[in-house]
Amino acid sequence: MKKSMLQLMAFVFLFIFTYKMVQNPFTDEYIQVMKSKDTPHDRLYEEITQKAQKYEIPPQNAKVDTVWKLIPGYNGLKVDINASYQHMKKTGVFQRNKLVYTQVPPTVHLNDLKPAPIYRGNPEKPMVSLLINVAWGNEYIPSMLETLKKQHVKATFFLEGRWVKNNPEMAKMIVDAGHEVGNHSYTHPNMAVLTAAKIKEQLESTNQIIESTTGQKVKWFAPPSGSYRDEVVTIAATLKLHTIMWSVDTIDWQKPSPDVLLNRVMGKVHPGAMVLMHPTESTAGALDRLITQIKAKGYTLGNVSTLLNEERVMKDQ
Repeated sequence: MKKSMLQLMAFVFLFIFTYKMVQNPFTDEYIQVMKSKDTPHDRLYEEITQKAQKYEIPPQNAKVDTVWKLIPGYNGLKVDINASYQHMKKTGVFQRNKLVYTQVPPTVHLNDLKPAPIYRGNPEKPMVSLLINVAWGNEYIPSMLETLKKQHVKATFFLEGRWVKNNPEMAKMIVDAGHEVGNHSYTHPNMAVLTAAKIKEQLESTNQIIESTTGQKVKWFAPPSGSYRDEVVTIAATLKLHTIMWSVDTIDWQKPSPDVLLNRVMGKVHPGAMVLMHPTESTAGALDRLITQIKAKGYTLGNVSTLLNEERVMKDQ
């Protein structure tokens, strides 16, 4: 009996002691201080939280446009409140340029939509891509590669399969310089009038020769002369190729002067532009100034894969 009473008294004492400790105002203050270290609730933190929504941008889903056909999506922006607070807490003053963002991807992507040609990147993306279709013009390719290297620009070269077969070293030189290569058919036919079997043959043969020669997997297809019908786009999609067109044309095959070519492109360049060109004397002569002027307009330049991905170009928001 005495043992039971002693155990009961010990239990009651422990209960009262524990209760007092938990209810102790010093204990409560300690817990609040520890919490505040993990989640600051000072005036600056609250200001960042209140203003964050003002600077956030919703993502844009990929879509099929009635004019531009398939348009890629574009990431949105969300303010990372805790990281932003860490950037500003030293001064304790809200500074917009010290906000830290995370990118928010869209919910609909290019591959979620029915096959359609792509003429441009997202109109909100301040980037331009140079498309260089190659079936001839070998003499101008080295100087164009030198210009691209000097300007730190990566382009997408669409190679004819027959050309790759006859010029394997030059094809490898393009890839070794860090550029992207795409499919430009095997013999440069009018794809719009070919049978389905011939379309598939042109695409598969070109993929095979490009990949075996350069080691680069192909995912873009540019129809010769921009000629296609819906079935061409659909067959290309079954081979995991997106069909690429253009939104700005140099028309360099007409042999314009470099100045005429420059004015033609700069009068039409826009966010998400895809600029069509060939290895010609006109383009080789204008390329350096063209890139400089595109950059001066605030655009970055990237290959087709970079232009069409959803990643947001981060500049001053």
